[in-house]
Amino acid sequence: MDQSKNQHFESLTDTQLDPAFKQQVQRLHQIKVYSRWLVVGVLWVTIAPLSLWGLRAEIALWLQYFTWVAVRYGLYYNPLSALGLAFCIGMTVAVLVWQTRNILLGLPRQEQQRLEQQVCRIRQQGPSHPLWRWVCR
Repeated sequence: MDQSKNQHFESLTDTQLDPAFKQQVQRLHQIKVYSRWLVVGVLWVTIAPLSLWGLRAEIALWLQYFTWVAVRYGLYYNPLSALGLAFCIGMTVAVLVWQTRNILLGLPRQEQQRLEQQVCRIRQQGPSHPLWRWVCR
């Protein structure tokens, strides 16, 4: 059992030294970044307009007499709309924080290893994997 772990470790170490492997890991990371922003965009295109539609009467009032109390009561008495907007804002902030951390501090080692393992699985599965075309081109 120890030999299989050592072989797996050695093969993983060999692939990590491969420049094509590092490029594939980078591509997979880019796919994850784009997919997260795509999810945020879909949320803002679907849930946010529905939430704002639910607040249309309050928004008309806010345009006439804007106070924070009016906003508070408008959101309090329309919990579904408030939840939808909070979800959109929360997902946007989460992706912003995640991407900012990755840009400023680099990828955490655990996430880097997870990406490397996923690239190895994509390589093993071959062209039948959905991400093969984008990662291993």
